[in-house]
Amino acid sequence: MTQQALFKFRLYVAGDALNSVQARTNLTALCLIYLAERHEIEIVDVFLEPKRALSDGIFMTPTLVRLAPMPARSIVGNLSQTQPLLQALGLEVPAL
Repeated sequence: MTQQALFKFRLYVAGDALNSVQARTNLTALCLIYLAERHEIEIVDVFLEPKRALSDGIFMTPTLVRLAPMPARSIVGNLSQTQPLLQALGLEVPAL
């Protein structure tokens, strides 16, 4: 994967539920630190767009879908564990 790859994410949330707020905050922070200028985030509130969530196969929130680069990947949870999240997203994991 090149350094210039654009990462596109779609985060499905349930309004302002605690885990949804945490997922938004954690994803934003991760992108600013590791993907500055190389990411797009779309937020889908399942309370406002329930049919879309169902048609996209989303049954739990928060759910993060990495749309690009391919292959797509999905992660459920508040995204609070940075190292496992980076690995799941296929990003380089910085040395501790």
